[in-house]
This record gives sequence, structure tokens and C-alpha cells, in this order.
Amino acid sequence: MVFLWYNDIGGKIMHYDKLKEIRNEFGFTCKQMGKKLNITAAYYCQLETGARNLSYNLACKISKIFNMKPDEIFYEDHMKKRLK
Repeated sequence: MVFLWYNDIGGKIMHYDKLKEIRNEFGFTCKQMGKKLNITAAYYCQLETGARNLSYNLACKISKIFNMKPDEIFYEDHMKKRLK
């Protein structure tokens, strides 16, 4: 499935609630995720809240950390926002 990793859908900010939920289930902090992704904790948290755009490459790196496919993490939130 092809998915565009752009957080601005018609002017709406894209929050990745499922990403935060999965991160918490794994017991990782934003700081730990930032370290794993070689970005700052602040940058990572901004990805979750939609303050920063999520690139496809970064989405793939995040999905590898959780041993999941990118769509398993991001697609649901994207579709919720798109349907609103």
C-alpha cells in the first residue's frame, strides 16, 4: 500500500496518536526514540504531535524499531484525519 507521509491534510495538523501509544507500550521515552533515530527528543516529540512533517524514510526507521510496517503505525491516524 502506498502512503504519502505528509502531515498537512487540508490544513489539518496530523497527530500520530498510534505512534505514541506504541512507543508507550514498548516503554520508550521520546529521548530514547530520538537516540535510536539519531534525532533530538524534541524533534521526535514534534513528529508525534504533528508539529513536524514525517518523512517516508523516518517512518520506515520508526517502523523497524517496533518491528512493524509503516502502515500499521501511521495509516489509521492518517485515515481518521482525512475523513474528518
